[in-house]
Amino acid sequence: MTDTEKGMTLIELMVALAIGMFLMIGAITVFMQSRITFRVTESVARLQENARFALDTLEPDIRMAQYWGLTNRSTNVEGRAGTTVPAGVPVTCGNTWAVDLLNAVAATNNSYTWACPGNVPVETGADTLVVRRVSEDPVLAGRTAGTVYVQSNRFEPSRLFVGATLPGSPDPTTSLPFRLVVNGYYVGRDNTSNLSVAGNTVPSLRMKTLVNGGTIQDREILPGVEDLQIQFGIDTSAPKTPGRGTIDRYVNPGDAILTSAAFIDEGQILAVRIWLRVRAERLENGFTDTTNYVYADQNVGPFNDGYRRLVVSKTIFLRNANYS
Repeated sequence: MTDTEKGMTLIELMVALAIGMFLMIGAITVFMQSRITFRVTESVARLQENARFALDTLEPDIRMAQYWGLTNRSTNVEGRAGTTVPAGVPVTCGNTWAVDLLNAVAATNNSYTWACPGNVPVETGADTLVVRRVSEDPVLAGRTAGTVYVQSNRFEPSRLFVGATLPGSPDPTTSLPFRLVVNGYYVGRDNTSNLSVAGNTVPSLRMKTLVNGGTIQDREILPGVEDLQIQFGIDTSAPKTPGRGTIDRYVNPGDAILTSAAFIDEGQILAVRIWLRVRAERLENGFTDTTNYVYADQNVGPFNDGYRRLVVSKTIFLRNANYS
């Protein structure tokens, strides 16, 4: 056998196999790490997407609170709670739930106190929020029976009414009819999207809304939201003083200052700060949630389960707050 016909020695073959195995192990390790990173990134991105969707749903509604068409003065609307309420206003969630216009934004702290039950079991440890306003555009035609409207006037008293026929006052030539919009937000322990399976109940962010015809409908906004927390940014400065129009502090719903005579007479809610705790819909293999979540008045966890969670927050300023 000539030198050119010689093959690899056993040692050379073993060295080549060892190098190949080393490279293969490295490639598999990189692949597995990349796969885990992709899975985590995808899970976090899904939570962030859900959180953005929920905030984008809440923000425009909250921002428009206390908009009564041609006026932003709740005291200018006759027929609200505390005055003579017209017949036909829905009372499903309580006599004042729909027409408590003096409280254009109202919330409960870690409790659910509405007279109407949720369509799914309610998360009683979460806050609730009610937003009251009118539609962005006047309803000049096509008004329906049973629907609640506000005949809005800029200078004279406005009037809340029910049905297609305009009230006798204010003067229809100087006023416009707007549909009353009332949305109440709460957290349910389950959902109506058929996502829950045995041993895995998916919570959801839900809303009760006043719809055409004067009924209150329960709708699901987003599954996967397991907590809603609210704080109000308030202005306690007296009208026409230097500090008027600026937020003095943020308080939880039910704070004593919100029910004090001085605040009711002169105070204003200028902003609503929201926290949402969003949870993945399914358990994640190899993951354990050991985070302690501290936000608003909450200090919860660690849950020590396989659900990935994310807490998001946003402060929304009320464009129709009355600074006078």
